[in-house]
Amino acid sequence: MAAQKKITRAEQKALRPIQILDAAFEEFVRSGFTGTRVEDIAERVGVTKGTVYVYFETKEKLFEAMINHFSVPFQELLGITEGLSGSATDRLLSILGLLYEQIAEDRTTRELTRLVIAEGHRFPDLIDRHHDEFIEPIIAKVDALILEGVASGEFREIPVEFSEIVVAPILTTTVLRLIFNDRRVPTPNKEAFLQAYFDLLLNGLLAKN
Repeated sequence: MAAQKKITRAEQKALRPIQILDAAFEEFVRSGFTGTRVEDIAERVGVTKGTVYVYFETKEKLFEAMINHFSVPFQELLGITEGLSGSATDRLLSILGLLYEQIAEDRTTRELTRLVIAEGHRFPDLIDRHHDEFIEPIIAKVDALILEGVASGEFREIPVEFSEIVVAPILTTTVLRLIFNDRRVPTPNKEAFLQAYFDLLLNGLLAKN
């Protein structure tokens, strides 16, 4: 077995902000914003509290940076959706499948959702920016696909707000799992869930011949 390469001091310094954000995420999830102490974050990383403040001036700035850091997968997901092909139905189902994996199945995103709900009142501007930058573009993509399907006759005419209902089952499943921690809402079988979800969705969307 080859010896693990030792990283240089410069490489370690470059990694430090990410290590702090990772540790902050775990502490904020465990204790909430108020209950989290910067020294606990520092201890988890193996540095002093002062080192954390070198990179993040306050606990509030650290929380904001952490939310932004862990929201990046939503940008990546949007990039993936741009490369999808096929009918409006095919692309819509692909996007919803990706959203289910990213939101309901990914532990980090689920816990990020918990933090946004629990601490949003402390950081209204941050939460609004998070929605505008990461959530709204995905909703807009779903809107555009539905309108495209309506225009082509693939989907029936629907209310403009319908896209919010389209993604609602994913959010509901995520919130229930957060509330009960799989005690009363067991982890759903992904394939079975998506099959039932898509069946109900398409029976509501598809144009009747």
